[in-house]
Amino acid sequence: MSAGGGVQRVLLLIIPMFLLVLQLLVGLRLPRADHAGSPGAFKDGVAFTVISIEPERRSARQTGSLDFLRDESGASRVYEDENEMAIGDRERGRGFELQQWASGEPSFTAELERVIGYITTPQVNCSRVLLPGESQASQASGALWLLCVEGWSLPSQGPPCVAYSFSMDEGDTGFLEALSKACDVHRFDPSGQHGDRASSGYRDDGSGGFRQYRAWLDWRAARGRKQKKGVLCSGSRTLKDIMETLGHHTVDFLYADLLSAEWRVLQNWAELGTLGRIRHLVATVHLQWAGFEVGGTEAEVVRYWFSVLQGLQDAGFRLVHSSPGAGKSVLRHKVDNAHSSYTLSWVNTGPIH
Repeated sequence: MSAGGGVQRVLLLIIPMFLLVLQLLVGLRLPRADHAGSPGAFKDGVAFTVISIEPERRSARQTGSLDFLRDESGASRVYEDENEMAIGDRERGRGFELQQWASGEPSFTAELERVIGYITTPQVNCSRVLLPGESQASQASGALWLLCVEGWSLPSQGPPCVAYSFSMDEGDTGFLEALSKACDVHRFDPSGQHGDRASSGYRDDGSGGFRQYRAWLDWRAARGRKQKKGVLCSGSRTLKDIMETLGHHTVDFLYADLLSAEWRVLQNWAELGTLGRIRHLVATVHLQWAGFEVGGTEAEVVRYWFSVLQGLQDAGFRLVHSSPGAGKSVLRHKVDNAHSSYTLSWVNTGPIH
């Protein structure tokens, strides 16, 4: 055997082993962006990654998983790509537009000041309001929510007003009490703690009340699902799908505490024009973390939040009331002039279509 042939064989043995070791070393490296403009950059703080809203099946109450939002059949869900939404739906909505930087450049502090300034400054003064439970007008400033019903009255003929409530912690009790005597209220809670389509207060004569469903809100339309009108199965779906299934063109009052999924849901409503079918909106926004499927640096996340709020503004929604929640942490930062969550009340001053 020649010396050249021996060297060849040795190289054939060594090179694959070297490549395997190199691949393992590269795979163990944590990705890090070196340029501030790159998507995963750590400029101005920690970068937040995209988090799935449907993790593997576990105890939802123990892990925070929303896996119990699956369909009753247990089948895996297939969603439409966001770019596949119908052209007609896009044309009806005013769309969603990412706003310019508050200070002309990325700054977490400047973006946070802009967001907190917006969500703590009511834009409308109402002479006639609806408050939780037995609250009096003098207690309005400390109320969890406030509905501006100035210029609005219950329909004297035809179907009653329609109200939707999305809540899993009974924080909507006052909302149900205030509206169930006058409106047809539909309560959505996928946890099943309050039964499925239970009739605690529902009146079959059509004069109001509330029903409960094990359904939840999503910003993505599930592909290929057909539901019988009037029959809403468990699982997550868009507000548009829920309204069409229940036969509602307009929701007069909507309460939503979506556990940090609110940012993507509100964006979806702005994009599809669904906001134009809601008269009064109460929603809790969470600031302690970025939210489901929201990614970017700290400054980018907070700018996105403001852009969503601006989408409501562009659709005609005006802030009526702001109620701070517990905690004073925003994206894991302890702050003195902000809270970890806010319950915001809006009135739609634009046309209902």
